[in-house]
Amino acid sequence: MSTINDLKDKIDTKTVNMVLLTIATAGLYLLLWVYRSNLIISETTKVRLADNTYIIWLAVCLGLSGAFSGTGSSLDLVGLILALAASALYIVWAFKAKQALSEYALSEFKIDLRMNGFYTFFLNVYYINYCINDLPEEQRKQNILRGHTQQA
Repeated sequence: MSTINDLKDKIDTKTVNMVLLTIATAGLYLLLWVYRSNLIISETTKVRLADNTYIIWLAVCLGLSGAFSGTGSSLDLVGLILALAASALYIVWAFKAKQALSEYALSEFKIDLRMNGFYTFFLNVYYINYCINDLPEEQRKQNILRGHTQQA
């Protein structure tokens, strides 16, 4: 039987480190994290989040947006559109991961994992990582609440 720490241990990334590495690598680390974590989350939750083609298109949008931006020509607009497309792909992935994590926590551990849609939209991948790291603490809180409810 799996434990609540399995997913956290497999991903093994602190959110602060994730933010710093994303800044240091100009966004490349975030793309690599999504690729790696997509496979781990899909295997653990048994819900397919995105296939490799989706991740490839995300990489294409990010790469071309960086190549086209700052050129001082009409390609700047194309770079902006591609950056927005990459952001949309990250957001869609984050909402799929949010749904998969919520269902996984409920079915495997009887945890009602309520993830904030606002944070998912604006912090997307970072918030998913934070919630994965917070799963054991969320289980502890809900076990305490269940104990108080049963005593009343």
